[in-house]
Amino acid sequence: QVQLVESGGGLVQAGGSLRLSCAASGRTFSSSAMGWFRQAPGKEREFVACISWNGMSVHFADSVKGRFTISRDNAKNMLYLQLNSLKAEDTAVYYCAASLIGKTTGWQYESKYEYPYWGQGTQVTVSS
Repeated sequence: QVQLVESGGGLVQAGGSLRLSCAASGRTFSSSAMGWFRQAPGKEREFVACISWNGMSVHFADSVKGRFTISRDNAKNMLYLQLNSLKAEDTAVYYCAASLIGKTTGWQYESKYEYPYWGQGTQVTVSS
């Protein structure tokens, strides 16, 4: 079992940056691929980024590629999402999620249904 708590959201102007954090508890964090998703009002929850258990493999949605980075610190049980060059369309609640798989190949890491564990979310609002 993994418990997840996000933090770091807030209000930022377009072009600005934020760093989201996800604190994990539970023995399986260091062996789990982790993902970030977001959900804007009236829209489906969508994939943002994922990272393999050892941080060696990362993937991003096309909409954030080149602007966001994902990282993890297994010693601290922490997952991070650095958001740069923010746009109004990045406004959403951001969620971290834990999978039951360590690698990021051979499964649909973009699918929210592949992640059994979720945090409560943190709001990111970008003003234009």
